[in-house]
Amino acid sequence: MSIDQPEPARSFGGVAEAYDRGRPTYPREAAAWLTSAQPLTVLELGAGTGKLTEQLVALGHEVHATDPDPQMLALLEKKLPDVRVSQAPAEDIPSGDASYDVVVCGQAFHWFDVERALPEIARVLKPRGRLSLVWNQRDERIPWVKRLGAIIGTQDQLRHPAEKLAASKLFGDVEEASFKFWQVIDRNSIRDLVRSRSNVAVLGEAEQEAKMAEVLSFYDDFGRGMDGMQLPYAASCFRAQVLDRVTPTLTDKQTAEDGDGVVSDGSSTDMLLIDFH
Repeated sequence: MSIDQPEPARSFGGVAEAYDRGRPTYPREAAAWLTSAQPLTVLELGAGTGKLTEQLVALGHEVHATDPDPQMLALLEKKLPDVRVSQAPAEDIPSGDASYDVVVCGQAFHWFDVERALPEIARVLKPRGRLSLVWNQRDERIPWVKRLGAIIGTQDQLRHPAEKLAASKLFGDVEEASFKFWQVIDRNSIRDLVRSRSNVAVLGEAEQEAKMAEVLSFYDDFGRGMDGMQLPYAASCFRAQVLDRVTPTLTDKQTAEDGDGVVSDGSSTDMLLIDFH
């Protein structure tokens, strides 16, 4: 990669229009599972151009959409002018403690510095609030879909979040669900789908054009002209409840050093303090 090419995680702004036209939306039932059928206060991290935001708003949630890229957010604001928007990363959330019922993230958790982001997410969640994550994944069990994947590059970086959430000691057990859906792709939108991918966005112009020619040749073999092709997906969803933050105190089995440097046992009866701030 040349020094003039963007890092993959920061490559989407330059292809924001293609991203918005070419990427699939999220199933409404997946958005409801990630949040609730009842209105909640929702923080969306990595909101991009608002693909998932649209579904959250349609469910009646009060949404605060954040993303580090101003070009992506500009498209979101144009489509959803009533949604509160902030340019911010997941590692530095511009909200107070215990502000949201749910923090949700579509197609972006793999870009986070989780050691910094997860404590921030836990901080802004209300007691018993949830972190919910979703990735749209092409169904590459189908041979022609697998062939398309080989041409355009690896799937977006789905990583099962259970291990990272457990390691943080901030969240409980991870629940999972999957929702199948189809995206209709035509000869134009397949170009946008490919251009919007981070591994393609960082290529030079000549390399991108070569990739486009390869994809269009594939489409001409498998598509149906302007009627398009149906590309099968599954929305892979995960959610976990934030754990109560506990301030440890002395117990009768612990010792503490007093002000004179003398170690004494904590023989008094102590209580665990729950800190919701």
